[in-house]
Amino acid sequence: MFYLYLYRTKQRNRNNMRSLTQKEKEIMEILWEGGPMVIREMLEHYDAPKPHYNTVATLVKLLVEKGFVEYDVVGNIYLYRAKVSRKQYVGSALGDIISRYYNNSYAHVVSQFIEEDKMDVDELKQLIARIESGRKEE
Repeated sequence: MFYLYLYRTKQRNRNNMRSLTQKEKEIMEILWEGGPMVIREMLEHYDAPKPHYNTVATLVKLLVEKGFVEYDVVGNIYLYRAKVSRKQYVGSALGDIISRYYNNSYAHVVSQFIEEDKMDVDELKQLIARIESGRKEE
């Protein structure tokens, strides 16, 4: 029974990356695309009307606290960069959805795509081929 508890806890913690607000996602997209930069450089990536410097600085601070962003101090300049890759974030978000709504069953997800005509037979065959080729490589 204890082992089952540990397994479930591990599964929960694996997908425990905190979610991002829309504004936080915008900043992460800027950092994922542009690499390390200072806040003033981040502001250049926004369309008009640009948010205020303090607004972006506050959001970046929250992202640092959440563990999504890290920084280096060079002299008196703070250079921010993504600590979590886009792939890691998307994987965690997808894992959270599958855990929350599909009882950790990827088969149920694929079934729903098929039922809603969002995946055709050719795509399903490609998916099966990828799974089989991945198993052969292990």
